[in-house]
Amino acid sequence: MDDIVIEAVGLSVVHETPAGEVTALADASLELRTAEFTVLVGPSGAGKTTLLHVLGGIQAPTTGHVRVRGVDLADARESELDRIRRDEIGFVFQSFGLIGALSARENVELPLRVQRAPVAERERTVDALLERVGLAGHAQQRPGELSGGQQQRVGIARALAGGPRILLADEPTGQLDSATAASMISLLAGIAHDDGVTVLLSTHDPSIVDQADRVLELHDGVLRPAR
Repeated sequence: MDDIVIEAVGLSVVHETPAGEVTALADASLELRTAEFTVLVGPSGAGKTTLLHVLGGIQAPTTGHVRVRGVDLADARESELDRIRRDEIGFVFQSFGLIGALSARENVELPLRVQRAPVAERERTVDALLERVGLAGHAQQRPGELSGGQQQRVGIARALAGGPRILLADEPTGQLDSATAASMISLLAGIAHDDGVTVLLSTHDPSIVDQADRVLELHDGVLRPAR
């Protein structure tokens, strides 16, 4: 049990709409382990983003519990939730989410500034991460000067800057061509297997699953193992 970093039990998310209740998640349970690369597949609107937001402490479930490294998010104080979201979990978004006025280096450095890391530590960490994602030569370029694949690599480096044990990637290849997407999946699998980070990646593209340690399927809010 020591290698379980996220445990979710009986997660349901129900939204009230003018047309009635809409179930985004229905009694979903899962465990994510250290250094495991898990792919979550399902069509658009299946509830993948909702599940990632609940696991990451961004959204509270209607029912059920999430434990991140033994901490029940439902019982955690807001300060503890902030710490978990800041230090334990990194997020990668389909839209990249970079700040256009900042260079690649400055974007990656942002989590370290939030953590108030010393300048020398920030510089070492950013240099190492840009090297890790293959962008050491693009540190001073702004997002608008980078390709989509390069921007997503900056997003991954930024997500890793705070030293999280967990990486949640929401459709990170959705805006990339197939060749660039394949290299991105290889990078994320390497981050899991080589760096010991737990990676959960959501996608609507079933071709991505080849490098996964485990595949989960989500359809109409219902989660089940695919393999």
